[in-house]
Amino acid sequence: MDVESNKLNRRNFLKTVGASGLGVVLAAGKLKADANEPNKPKKEKEEKFTQMPKRVLGKTGVEVPVLALGIMFNVVDKQIVLKKAADWGVTFWDTSSGYAGGNSEIGIGNFIAKNPDIRKDLFIVSKASGAKNIDDVENRLQESLKRMNTNYIDLYYGVHGLSDPASLTSELKQWAADAKKRKLIKFFGFSTHSNMAKCLAGAAKLDWIDAIMPSYNFRLMQDAEMQDAVEACSKANIGLIAMKVQGHKVETEGDKKLADHFLKSGFTEGQAKVKVVLEDKRIAVACLGGDNITNLTLNIAAVLDRTTLTQADKDVFNEYALATCSGYCAGCSQICELALADKLYVNEVMRSLMYYNSYGLQDEARQTFAQIPSEARNRLLNVDYTAAEHRCPQHLPIARLVAEAVSKFA
Repeated sequence: MDVESNKLNRRNFLKTVGASGLGVVLAAGKLKADANEPNKPKKEKEEKFTQMPKRVLGKTGVEVPVLALGIMFNVVDKQIVLKKAADWGVTFWDTSSGYAGGNSEIGIGNFIAKNPDIRKDLFIVSKASGAKNIDDVENRLQESLKRMNTNYIDLYYGVHGLSDPASLTSELKQWAADAKKRKLIKFFGFSTHSNMAKCLAGAAKLDWIDAIMPSYNFRLMQDAEMQDAVEACSKANIGLIAMKVQGHKVETEGDKKLADHFLKSGFTEGQAKVKVVLEDKRIAVACLGGDNITNLTLNIAAVLDRTTLTQADKDVFNEYALATCSGYCAGCSQICELALADKLYVNEVMRSLMYYNSYGLQDEARQTFAQIPSEARNRLLNVDYTAAEHRCPQHLPIARLVAEAVSKFA
């Protein structure tokens, strides 16, 4: 879909959304249509939603909406979020066997059961959370299919949270090919939260990875190694789905400066963060959580607004990223963990804090922390992190953050 095909008045649209939500914009359009043609069939009235622009997801050849709904929350009791997402063409739904204790997938299954015709319009992604071997991957897949009332998953991440490209084994390759042959999945890939540049670069050399979901935001865009890895995947025609797009706040004076700058341009700081990622045409999709209508509509508004960021806008992001790097973990755990005598899962500790402090996902934070082996969790407070802190490119206070995590989750 041509991104210029649905021009909108940026400032008026965003002001309306900010005040009352996209529902008001929709309602106004429907009332006008009703007044002009009161005898129109109901179905035609419901087609007043501006749809998401689309991009091709790499070698899959499939056109997908550039905004994905990250469903890490319990959607069993929030079916309205799925309904509104579908209305606006946000039909790329990202879930996992482990999200919300399974209630993410169960909720999607409930929605599909009530609206069976919608399945053909959805692009569903799920993940083999916590799988340790091929049998686990198969079992997770079967469970996900059953929960979601579907006989196939569009894109399946056989590894959720890849940290070492060596885990992309020939056995996993064979399983992916077999799952496709059985028509249980259409495409195969993985997500990655740590050592992302190395994972992306490694995958770019393989011919059987269709798509990858790495963390990618205005902070990570500053990293030269990450840029090289993204370029390698782009040249290999691997579809890229960006997660952790908004690169959480670290509560400094710089936060206010950033917010004020973009509000003067007519959109929020969060919306600007979505824009800067999607202006990188190598990224097919930006995946953002939307556990309530307000968050969902703000993200939709950011995408539907066609205004591009200026160089001055990008300079503000660059300056902010450099000024606040000490509050953000970039996922380069191979650096800090090599400075420690034993593997202590520093990246998992940082992810748990990110979910808890920045996204309000307390259950997901505790689950992430609980995935650290108990023997390692018991030693977290008895380790000298000085060497790791010295090597950290972000200059994170690792010891203090580990202590914070232990106090919250142990």
